[in-house]
Amino acid sequence: MAESNRRAFLKKGPAAAVAAAAVASTGSASASASAADKPVDKPVKKVLWEGGKRPEKTPLFSGVVTCGNLVFISGIGAHFEGDITAHTKHVLDEIQKKLEFAGSSMEKVLKVNVYLNDLKDYKAMNEAFLGRFGPEPGVRTTIAAAGGIPGNSLVEIDCIASL
Repeated sequence: MAESNRRAFLKKGPAAAVAAAAVASTGSASASASAADKPVDKPVKKVLWEGGKRPEKTPLFSGVVTCGNLVFISGIGAHFEGDITAHTKHVLDEIQKKLEFAGSSMEKVLKVNVYLNDLKDYKAMNEAFLGRFGPEPGVRTTIAAAGGIPGNSLVEIDCIASL
C-alpha cells in the first residue's frame, strides 16, 4: 500500500519546520534590529496625589494611579448619614472628579466594581447609577460585601478607565 500524502508530509515535517524557522529568523533579525533602533515606550506607573504633593507618611494605598493609558480609581465610599441614593450619587460625583483630575472621564470607564453594604439596596443604587457613565457604559460587577463596608458607607465603588 502506498504512503498517503499525510504520512509523507509528517515524515518531512521536522525538516520543513527547521527550514521555515531559519527563514523566519533571518527575516525577523533585520526587523528586530530596526525595532531596537526605536525606543520602546513601556507603561509607567504614576500615582496622582491630591494637591499634587506626596504625603509625608506612606499611605496605606493610593487613590488614583495611572499606568500607560489606563487610570485606576480606588474604592470610594460615602461616610455620612444618608440613604443609598445619596451615597451612590456622592460616590459617583467623587469618582468623576478623580477621573477628570487624571485626564479621563466617566464615558471612558471600562470596568466598575460596586460593593453594597446590603443587597436590598441594589435597585435604588441602579437608579442612581443609570446614565452616569454615558450611553455606552463599561462592564460592571456588583456584590453585597460579607460583613459590610468599612465605615458607615452603604456603597463603595472603584473603577478602571482609559485616558
